[in-house]
Amino acid sequence: MQPTAERYGSGHINETYLLTCPEGPRYILQKINTSIFPDADALMDNIRRVTEHIRSKHPDDPRCTLTVLDYSKPWRQYVFIEGARTYDLIERPDQAYKVAKAFARFQNDLADLPGPRLHDIIPRFHDTRHRLEQLDAAAKADVKGRLKDVAAEMAFVDAHRDEAGRILDLMASGAIPERITHNDTKINNVMLDDATGEGVAVIDLDTTMPGCALYDFGDMVRTSTAAAAEDERDLSKVFSRKEYFEQLVRGYLSEAKFLNEAELANLAFSGRLITFTIGIRFLADYLAGDVYFHTACEDHNLVRCRTQFKMVESMEAQAAEYEAIVREAARG
Repeated sequence: MQPTAERYGSGHINETYLLTCPEGPRYILQKINTSIFPDADALMDNIRRVTEHIRSKHPDDPRCTLTVLDYSKPWRQYVFIEGARTYDLIERPDQAYKVAKAFARFQNDLADLPGPRLHDIIPRFHDTRHRLEQLDAAAKADVKGRLKDVAAEMAFVDAHRDEAGRILDLMASGAIPERITHNDTKINNVMLDDATGEGVAVIDLDTTMPGCALYDFGDMVRTSTAAAAEDERDLSKVFSRKEYFEQLVRGYLSEAKFLNEAELANLAFSGRLITFTIGIRFLADYLAGDVYFHTACEDHNLVRCRTQFKMVESMEAQAAEYEAIVREAARG
């Protein structure tokens, strides 16, 4: 019997395959999208350093992180993590707690990573001002003639521009420090144990690099509190679930003891900011002709943009409650 390979996962960027060998282990075989990650060697240098450091913290846990077996640009091979799985949509509040705890533990494990500084794989990745510049450029070029169809979305962006630089300014002032972060903290980037439901390992480490802890938490809020899928067309189904937000906060703060006062003060806001930022990215890609994210239909990125902006509205409506949840959890 020959080894078999089949498409695996639901990622937007790389090509991923599950390689199954007869009477042997399984592997993840992945082709790096070098149009998105042109410096794949730097990316893999980051991943090797990060995974080796995490493994040194958990020598008795072979599933604690990815294991890189081989790399030859643009292909890489990982050991498949058995006995655990990922979810595209969180199904219960307790999963939100476990996912947040796993990402906070990931940040803790890397807090003492020795130098040199990790490579910036995608500079200004969560820089909302930069994403606004990209959107404005895409709108000006309007290469597909789609600008006429997104007047409401562009108006929403304009109404929120003033908040775009809040965290950036705090980082520039030194009030919020740079940390090593994952930068793509979706539920499907944590392997949850099949038996216990506990977080086993954080995966998809391509964007692990210097960043802001708030951006990691904010993307958890964006994805883990969502009541509907990222491409849900019926916006009446799209909102941020408070009970899931509360469990995220409690799970994250149970491990993330490194946060300072400025980070805690902006924890709830980070969810709105990152959701807004991702919405901008979907809208810009739609206007640019769908050159970044994989799409299944002509308006896929526009649908995604609309769900993000609806989530921002939901978080804004619950802002006072979300802030109170953070304050209570921070008091311990």
